[in-house]
Amino acid sequence: MSGLFAALALRSRGFDVEVFERVADELAGRGAGIVAQPQIRQALGEIGIAADCKLGVEITHRRMFDATGCLLSQFTCPQTLTSWDHLYRILRTAWPSDQYHRGMTLLRIEQDSDGVTAHFADGSSRLADLLVGADGLRSTVREQFLPDVMPLYAGYVAWRSLIAEAAVSDDTHDDLFDYLSFCLPAGEQALGYPVSGPDNDLRPGHRRYNFVWYRPVDEELRLKDLLTDRAGVTHSISIPPPLVRPDVISSMRDAADRMLAPQFREVVHLSAQPFLQPIYDLAAPRLAFGRVLILGDAAFVARPHVAVGVAKAADDAVALAHALDAHPGPDGNIDAALRHFEHARLGVGHRIIERARHLGAYLQARLRTPEEHGFAKAHHTPEAVIRETAMVDFLYQ
Repeated sequence: MSGLFAALALRSRGFDVEVFERVADELAGRGAGIVAQPQIRQALGEIGIAADCKLGVEITHRRMFDATGCLLSQFTCPQTLTSWDHLYRILRTAWPSDQYHRGMTLLRIEQDSDGVTAHFADGSSRLADLLVGADGLRSTVREQFLPDVMPLYAGYVAWRSLIAEAAVSDDTHDDLFDYLSFCLPAGEQALGYPVSGPDNDLRPGHRRYNFVWYRPVDEELRLKDLLTDRAGVTHSISIPPPLVRPDVISSMRDAADRMLAPQFREVVHLSAQPFLQPIYDLAAPRLAFGRVLILGDAAFVARPHVAVGVAKAADDAVALAHALDAHPGPDGNIDAALRHFEHARLGVGHRIIERARHLGAYLQARLRTPEEHGFAKAHHTPEAVIRETAMVDFLYQ
């Protein structure tokens, strides 16, 4: 996603850009829902995508339910809710297919007076004036230039799933489907909202329900087991959804029956293949390395409660274009433009990381400091969760 935003932003400034994607198949979001923050629409306009394009499902209210399914409160908060797949398809359609190369695994990067060269696993290489590493949490580019910067496990996981709208009962549909809804078991958080259906279908009756359940999981005692598949292979960082063991899913569903509101219990049992996502923090101390740059999740990964991951990627791309605008002229000015970008975006990234840690502190399996105890107490109430989750006001305070 961040790579396409950056490519489109650079092309809008007249750069000749090629996109290299490590995955051989067409990308899919594994059930990821997205709050389409205003920055996303603004960035789309800057890169030449029509401002009136249909981004997702429009809602006007949020709801909080107790464990019995009773409505505790409702809060007015108009927002656009979309899916990773839908937004990715908008960007992908805007990018020329002959400049998008799949199945290209980056091995290493070299720089000299002629520019920067990317070397790939198939033996090919590309020389360019600028290389943008928008290659996510497991960034190869970041690993070469910042080998000691690793994702830090936050102390909890998210169970995610997408449910066909038509499969949801009428009563649950009435309670949940037109809202961003929450339920707060002790030390946990469940939420859900509507997104587009298969093939980006936004027609009522054809959409999907995006469900997320955050649960504390101790890294030493339990996380390794959750990431171990039925063949006994333990995966690092994350595990592909088809490899999550049936007993792990069954245990999660049993917990849902004990802890969640009945509306959310129904959603959990309707999920054919839940997706397990350990939650991580990652903050890069630098973004620019000569003519190489990292952005998006390659640079900062925040806990999802602020819901600005894609919005930040979009803002990063626009900021890169503006930095290059500010340093026109010979190729040597690219170095100065990237330093300009780094100065502008490092502070934003750290503010997002800090805010996300505050909101998610009460979900951690262990609270390690008095400060974390304070954040957990301040942000775990139903009133705080319904008003603070997925809001971007903190970025502009």
